[in-house]
Amino acid sequence: MDFPVNAEVYNADGYCGRSTYVIGNPVTQTMTHLVVKEAAAPYAERLVPIDQVVDSTPALIRLRCTQEELSKMDLFVETEYVLTILPNYEYLRDRLALWSAAASETEKKYVPVEHENIPPGELAVHRGAQVEATDGPVGQVDEFLVDPENMHITHLVLREGHLWGRKEITISMAQVDRVEEETVYLKLDKHQIEALSPVPRMVAIPN
Repeated sequence: MDFPVNAEVYNADGYCGRSTYVIGNPVTQTMTHLVVKEAAAPYAERLVPIDQVVDSTPALIRLRCTQEELSKMDLFVETEYVLTILPNYEYLRDRLALWSAAASETEKKYVPVEHENIPPGELAVHRGAQVEATDGPVGQVDEFLVDPENMHITHLVLREGHLWGRKEITISMAQVDRVEEETVYLKLDKHQIEALSPVPRMVAIPN
């Protein structure tokens, strides 16, 4: 089963948005959530449990939930307002005062801070995340292949913008050394990756 990023997403009521991230456990190499950016304003990104996925192809993902159920799922990006004490720069400019002389002239302000709502111990990977061979960068993540029986990630796909043009390269997760927030590190060098043959893929056909 393909888990593409930046693919169309449909729920039980029809088209609902696009996938923006896939979230998985880097230790067990299992997929746990999908992030869906809703098609209607305010275009919220929702954290969708993987058991809501009915089927998936390289271009399309179908969910079992309704639009109402989707709209009640947790936000992927949450905003909190933090009280911050800031220097009063207007005071400094108007009086040409030194920082030390005006240190007491401050203002309090609530500043919005956004953070991603990622379950503990898991990582969010987006389309375009960097893929590094042992001897340098080789491309970007395009999608993941997942065993639908246990949701284990079996392969990652490099499809665009890597060393070999648009030739599709499918890499077994056994060749992945580690996954970090913005980068996937491989155990292979560039020559070994170039020699890989595409892995046959089972594609789910939407009902």
